[in-house]
Amino acid sequence: MPKITCLAGGVGAARLLQGLVKVVPPKDITIIINTGDDFELHGLKISPDVDIVTYTLAGIVNEQTGWGINNDSFHCLEALGKLGLEKWFNIGDADLATHISRTKHLAEGYRLSEITAMHVKSLGIEAKLIPMTDDPFATYIATPNGLIHFEEYLVHRGSSDPVNDVKYVGAESSKPAPGVIDSIREADHIIVCPSNPIVSIGTILSVPGVRDALRETEAKITAVSPIVGGAPVKGPADKIMLGLGLEVSAYTIAMLYQDFLDSFVIDNRDQKYIEAVKELGINILVTNTIMTSLEDKIRLAETTLRSLELV
Repeated sequence: MPKITCLAGGVGAARLLQGLVKVVPPKDITIIINTGDDFELHGLKISPDVDIVTYTLAGIVNEQTGWGINNDSFHCLEALGKLGLEKWFNIGDADLATHISRTKHLAEGYRLSEITAMHVKSLGIEAKLIPMTDDPFATYIATPNGLIHFEEYLVHRGSSDPVNDVKYVGAESSKPAPGVIDSIREADHIIVCPSNPIVSIGTILSVPGVRDALRETEAKITAVSPIVGGAPVKGPADKIMLGLGLEVSAYTIAMLYQDFLDSFVIDNRDQKYIEAVKELGINILVTNTIMTSLEDKIRLAETTLRSLELV
């Protein structure tokens, strides 16, 4: 079977991957995950996107929210609030175990990629999950009120602040985690998942060596647009893109990935961009990209793989 490497971050990516592992042997899939959202809260090291993808592939994610563990309780969070501590980030009781384990192992000298592999194995996931870097890396949103960590901007402040810029703190000094570059070079196919192009995929691309590897690999590369009908399916991609002076459209996504993309999957509502994307030298496939059911996720995964046959 072909080796497939995916670039992923957030709920949209996790949902596509949930379908992909149903049509491709999971052992043949490597997933490079955004860590720009990682932060520390109450002394715990939290990796939101790593956990979203992990919980989803393990079949334990809260399907209603797309994050957290299904049927989790929040007794610890409620108690923290009574003690006067922040409770804006919803950590469930079972979810808490992941963060405690990660924090403990980091203190013992393990790397994030090693700890992620431990968690993946313990949950019976066959696909390989690799954080984009083991080094400190944080995405900040520049607002009129100053720099705000992305998770605080997204969750605590509800994406309400105007966006002036996006800063990748630690990008220049970070190195790809072990296996990241090799998985790109050795892949037969690469899928850029429908994730925020700035704060999920953009962070991965900012790690030195990753974008060059995508340009140089012999693998065929496709992407699924996270923008449908001029708006993101989930999250604040529109506010962030507008803040950076970018049009919120599937065409803009194609432009951002133009230097390495071979094919592109867009939604039926974005057919007006077909010719413009083709003029970028990118093959295009149009379908329904909204994933509501497992059947939708499997169908989109199959369509995404089919887009690679156009190359």
